[in-house]
Amino acid sequence: MLAAYATRFSPDAPLDGLEVGERPEPEAREHWSTIEVRAASLNHHDLWSLRGVGLRAEQLPMILGTDAAGVAADGTEVVVHGVIGADGHGVGPRESRTLLSEKYPGTLAERVAVPTANLVPKPAELSFEEAACLPTAWLTAYRMLFTAGGLRPGNRVLVQGAGGGVASAAIALGAAAGLEVFATSRSAGKRERALALGAAVALEPGARVPARVDVVVESVGQATWGHSVRSVRPGGTIVVCGATSGDAPPAELTRVFFQELTVQGVTMGSRDDLAALLSFLARTGLRPVIDAEVPLTRAGEGVSRLVEGTQFGKVVVTV
Repeated sequence: MLAAYATRFSPDAPLDGLEVGERPEPEAREHWSTIEVRAASLNHHDLWSLRGVGLRAEQLPMILGTDAAGVAADGTEVVVHGVIGADGHGVGPRESRTLLSEKYPGTLAERVAVPTANLVPKPAELSFEEAACLPTAWLTAYRMLFTAGGLRPGNRVLVQGAGGGVASAAIALGAAAGLEVFATSRSAGKRERALALGAAVALEPGARVPARVDVVVESVGQATWGHSVRSVRPGGTIVVCGATSGDAPPAELTRVFFQELTVQGVTMGSRDDLAALLSFLARTGLRPVIDAEVPLTRAGEGVSRLVEGTQFGKVVVTV
């Protein structure tokens, strides 16, 4: 089958390690299902894998991708929940948590095998391309806002780095749920896009926010951490799902303890969170922002957009 996979690690030029070609069919396992992939989407996780983060050389070649929507053997249209082993479904109760493309082959392929319990019905209202955007970035944003952040209509949230998949999802979800959303971006164009998604205010990174926020959605790391700590209200929460600009500089612990801040980490979300997210989109009409669609044969073009940081929303790979 055709797949996009990592053949070697290249920290400074991740595209050098990406190939598109033939790979073996998924291995049959008890309590697993093989899905015909219709669409997948790219994430920064794919870039980290190509740079050698989270993978060992002996695991190569590894098919990339954590997100997919497709068709099960019985014809059911499904969305793949990419967290494997968190609850033992299909892999045994002692298996530690991994994401697809870390231990088991990922979704950037014509077919992918996952535990049957990881399949969530795809609402008819969503296309395969739209559904494929959800299991990593949108699921993470949903959990950051409503589970870890505990936000309710009328609360304020600051989303750092508008343009990335998680950030654009958080802006759209937050606005649809009645939150007052502030967003930051270095790009004037991306600030305009954030406003179009429903942000009340879009600022340059580091600019003073109109009012302290209840929660900060932090996925940038080093470049925005200080601003996040200064922008959240006393007793508020900074929810962290990544560090695309590098690990944080000094943690400003004095401000953290004096202001009684909570720093909460999030990696994707549960299967139930994904089901709730799908229902939210089906009922509200909200849809993910798709920056670009590329066929699997040109997956490298999609990865290149992530390397350059030019995307706003999700890059979808169609099969």
